[in-house]
Amino acid sequence: MKNLFIIAALLFVIATSAQTIQNSSYSTTGYIKSDGTIQNSSYSSVGYIKSDGTIQNSSYSTIGYIKDDGTIQNSSYSTVGYFKKDGTVQNSSYSTIGYVKEDGTVQNSSYSTIGYAKDVKREWAAVVYFFFHFN
Repeated sequence: MKNLFIIAALLFVIATSAQTIQNSSYSTTGYIKSDGTIQNSSYSSVGYIKSDGTIQNSSYSTIGYIKDDGTIQNSSYSTVGYFKKDGTVQNSSYSTIGYVKEDGTVQNSSYSTIGYAKDVKREWAAVVYFFFHFN
């Protein structure tokens, strides 16, 4: 009984420590942990979003930045897009390329659902779905 309790507790910790990234068919494509660690569907770390907005790949090389105003930049500080407070995602030319809804639904510019990122910071979801591809 004690071992069953320990296993249940470990599963609870794993389930609550990372939020699921899903495609439009609800298949899990990865996870984003509350500390900003990005994992693939096999739980291998593929990237990191640091508390200061730095975006890193699995080798800890900086590949971009999220600024406080929602500007998304690449490693050379060139703007690649914007995340607006209302959930609108824009490219560097201010054209709308998608939306991250408050419920975690991620949509393209035509409002078609492309995925789900429930309980993930919306700007983090924008980075993962629209700007940087983590494998």
